[in-house]
This record gives sequence, structure tokens and C-alpha cells, in this order.
Amino acid sequence: MELSYFHSARDFPKGFVPEYAVVTDVLRATTTISCALENGAEAIETFADVDNLIKRSQEWPSFSRLLLGERGGKKIEGFDLGNSPVQVVPEIVKGKRLFMSTTNGTRSLHVVQTAGCLYTLALPNRRAVAEKLLSVEPRQLCIVGSGWEGAYSLEDSLAAGALISFLLDHSSKGIHVVNDEVIAALSIWKVWQNDLEGCLRKATHGKRLESLGNHDEDFKCCARLDNLYVVPTQIEPGVLSAA
Repeated sequence: MELSYFHSARDFPKGFVPEYAVVTDVLRATTTISCALENGAEAIETFADVDNLIKRSQEWPSFSRLLLGERGGKKIEGFDLGNSPVQVVPEIVKGKRLFMSTTNGTRSLHVVQTAGCLYTLALPNRRAVAEKLLSVEPRQLCIVGSGWEGAYSLEDSLAAGALISFLLDHSSKGIHVVNDEVIAALSIWKVWQNDLEGCLRKATHGKRLESLGNHDEDFKCCARLDNLYVVPTQIEPGVLSAA
């Protein structure tokens, strides 16, 4: 397996179409996606542009849709929910189509939506995603972080390193490391693997969330490891479903 990691959508090579891609946005989009699908959401449609989201959502029956979104960490005005994994509980999301736009994560999903196969990664579903990848042993895998408005984010590299570590430990066919970002992410994982919530809070985006109010439950949820069994999988461009 040829393995590479890119810190954000901005770093991803233009025009490149990977065989397999994994997108992570630990705080909080891909954690929210994993929790929503684990809790019975029918599917999640992701949008970089809010106007496109609203237009598309209006094609869906009002009783079976929810609008999720944030800008700068704050819920978009008029939306049903923000971008919190603890809000997408079964009694709210079960059986519904979620229409989602976030500051960073949905942009990374958009840039690799032409991949042969696309999954999303958070710390809670790390093992599920890793085992799915190991079952197919793709020739090529690109992990893409989301960063913050194009800049590097510590927490996404932590999640990438968590996945990389699992793959290295369990791959039967071997892994070829393509770029130094893979090695750096693995190093971050080794430093912080016993204090995941501490890493999330230390990150600049974690501090940004803390400045917006009490997000303790979000931090706890995003820092849990291997407690979800869902593998959010793109079933058509921009649409994710449980696998």
C-alpha cells in the first residue's frame, strides 16, 4: 500500500484522483458524521457552499431532513444543528437525511470526492476504518486532513497518525510511506496516544472552541478511541452512508 498524508484540502495535489481516500476533521465534522450514522441517520450530504446546501435540501421532504452547519465554530443561523457530535442523538437523526456544511471538513471531502473509494475518519471509528482498509488492502491510500481555513491542525495529524499506526501494525502486505507527513503524523500519535483529549485541547482549534463556550462534552466525545463501528462511505459524490 502506497500511503500519503496531506494536511488540508489546500495541500492536496490538484487533479490527482486517488484509488482510496480517507478524510479526517476531528474537531468536529468527521466525528459528528460518524456519530450521526452510528445513531441511524439515513445519509449525510456534504457541501462546501451553504447556498448549494439550502437549494438541495429543499428537494427533500421537510419531515425527513436536517440542516447541520457551522462557520467559525458557531452554528449557522437558521440551521437545525451546529457541528456537535453529542447533538446527533438517535431521537433526532434516525432515518433522516442530514445536509451538512462546515468551515473545513466538507472542503476536504469535496477535493477528494472523485476518489475510487472515500471514507471519513475520526478517533472513535479509527479501528473500524483501519479494519475496512486492511480487508481490501488498496494499492494506494491518501489521508487528507482538514486543518483550519487551509492551515495545519494538530488534531487531524493525531487522527491520521492513529490510523497509520494501526495499519503499520496489522498490514500483511506492507506499507510504502510516500511523504514525510506520514512520519510526522505517526510521531504525533506516539507522543499523545495516552492523552487524546489533552492533545485536542492543546491544539489551536481546541483553544478556539474553548473560547466559544463550554464544549467539554464535545471534547470527550471526539477524544474517545475505537468505540464506534461505522465506516462513513461515499456512495455518490458528496453523499456519505454507513458501511
